[in-house]
Amino acid sequence: MSDALRTSVGRVTLKNPLIAGSAEHLIEAEGVRRALRAGVGAVVVKSTNESQAARHQLQCAEYMVLDDRWTPIPWNKDAPAHAFVACRSGLSPQSFDEWLAQTAMLDREAKDHDSYAVASLILAELDHAVAMARQVEEAGIRVLELNIGTPYASQAAKGAVSTELDPARIGTIVTAVRAAVTIPLWIKITGQSERVPELAAAAFAAGGEAVVMAGRSLGLIPDVETFAPMLGTTLGVGGPWNLPLTCQWLALSRGRLGVDKPLIGTNGAQSGLDVARMMLAGASAVEMSSPVMLRGFELLSDSLAELEAYLARKGVTAAELIGRAADSRKSFAQMPLRQDNWRNYVPR
Repeated sequence: MSDALRTSVGRVTLKNPLIAGSAEHLIEAEGVRRALRAGVGAVVVKSTNESQAARHQLQCAEYMVLDDRWTPIPWNKDAPAHAFVACRSGLSPQSFDEWLAQTAMLDREAKDHDSYAVASLILAELDHAVAMARQVEEAGIRVLELNIGTPYASQAAKGAVSTELDPARIGTIVTAVRAAVTIPLWIKITGQSERVPELAAAAFAAGGEAVVMAGRSLGLIPDVETFAPMLGTTLGVGGPWNLPLTCQWLALSRGRLGVDKPLIGTNGAQSGLDVARMMLAGASAVEMSSPVMLRGFELLSDSLAELEAYLARKGVTAAELIGRAADSRKSFAQMPLRQDNWRNYVPR
């Protein structure tokens, strides 16, 4: 793998910017190993916390993939490029002690791949999160991702997971966890807010070393045949259509925070070129999750090959992509005059 792929996320140097994001295919050790063998820069293991309700939620989970006409289609790697996943999810079914031992073992194995197995904690109750974070570091795990932006908090059992929307509250949470650990701390935030850059700023100010943006959204998909919601309820939704939204949040956050605050893009990347798009918008690395569940671990290695070929074709390194589109973005007021151009787009 070419050194041109190397990137840095704060104190963490990654051999490439592609991160296998936390999801069900990374619950079991073999799933994490398959992602590592695919060559990714890091793997974020399936999240945990202290909530039994969050574990139970996984046992009630359902998944579907839809096409561009909102029609359910078969779940397999041959789904069209526009297909997207909608689901209800939950946390790792393992006890915390089992999860911790497995994650520590996998992070030791990840060193042999010049990679990382990143621990992922989802906030439920802050004191428990602080205690668990401390145990993550004591176990020798090298990086912690704290997810405070799950899409499900308003729909899940009370206290199961958290969707934090207040910058002050984020400051309190991150300060407490930062005080408990010295390892690199990545903060994953929601996209269900018009204040994403403010949420990111609060996370950095409190000691976060990178911000992952932005988690999936809640959506309702009515079934026109049954008149009911698909899968019976509100779902977490994301997909290729979300890439422009993620890139916008990355660019706005970079503009507010400056170039020295590492951002990790998530939600919308389906390929190596999508990784490049998020990096051009300001990401130092990119997490890919539900597309891998749908299409298989080969998507990771295929995306890396596509990204490496793109960098060679353009004569740049991955690090040289970061923020180039964001930094050249103009406001509407700065755009050149196109007198009556609108007339070319009115139906004849």
